[in-house]
Amino acid sequence: MQGTYQDDFNQVSRESLEKNASDDIQEKVIAAALFCCALISVFTTFGIVFIIFQVTFEFFQEVSFAQFFLDTKWTPLFAERHFGVWPLICGTFLTTVVAMAVAIPLGLSSAIYLSEYAPPKIATILRPAIELLAGIPTVVYGYFALLFVTPVLRNFLPLEIFNALSAGIMMGIMITPTVGSISLDSIKAVPRSLREGAYALGITKLESIFKVVLPAALSGITASIILGISRAVGETMTVLIAAGQQPRLTVNLMESVGTMTAYMAQISGGDSPRGSLNFKTLYAVGAVLFILTLILNIVSYWISRRFKEKYD
Repeated sequence: MQGTYQDDFNQVSRESLEKNASDDIQEKVIAAALFCCALISVFTTFGIVFIIFQVTFEFFQEVSFAQFFLDTKWTPLFAERHFGVWPLICGTFLTTVVAMAVAIPLGLSSAIYLSEYAPPKIATILRPAIELLAGIPTVVYGYFALLFVTPVLRNFLPLEIFNALSAGIMMGIMITPTVGSISLDSIKAVPRSLREGAYALGITKLESIFKVVLPAALSGITASIILGISRAVGETMTVLIAAGQQPRLTVNLMESVGTMTAYMAQISGGDSPRGSLNFKTLYAVGAVLFILTLILNIVSYWISRRFKEKYD
């Protein structure tokens, strides 16, 4: 009888060891598969960067750095060619400034209201409604700016049909959910004890928001703003439709401007033969856009790390 019990125990032990070994193999296979998925995304990113800068290098074999960075005209498709990228950067800067002038107040105000003032039932309705703006196709924003916003503004301002102001306003509305959603999460992450401590000192709710809550959530709010700027810099269809395609070195919001993304969309339409100088300008402008967004992401990461608040 004792031998039978011992045999059963040994059998159970062997089955348990075999099951554990099988589970270990499955976990290793799953981990390897997930690692391969991560590698695919990394290699894809490196591949994109490699192709962009490879063709950009070929571009600078034909166009000097001085022509690209010191010239003030961008007419690579004209008979008299100029390759100064500053008009495209200027147009991108103008529309981005207008967009952030709209998105920051709207996004931050909505985040403060939903976090500090709105009743829970209303907040559960309003937040998805605001975030729904991010799901609207950008081409819709572009045509809305062109066919509605611009005609309305032309009743008060001497706008051109295509202008930076209308495009920037619609981009700002489009970016508002990005700024508002991340800012809301940052504000909600501030401990309740900080608010109660502020109230105990006798300050009002509004003062506690601006003197205690917002400074404590500064890293997340700043990151949301920089992310919104990156979104505005990389926007294509809205500026292509509403701002036009006339690169100008100007700060006049009433005029038509050309942005880097709008020019890239124009060239990628297929009119320029592959391998031609006009085609290579697409990659040169893309490289500038990549560097700008990379800098913004690095700044966002640094600010988030630098001003991050930790609470026990």
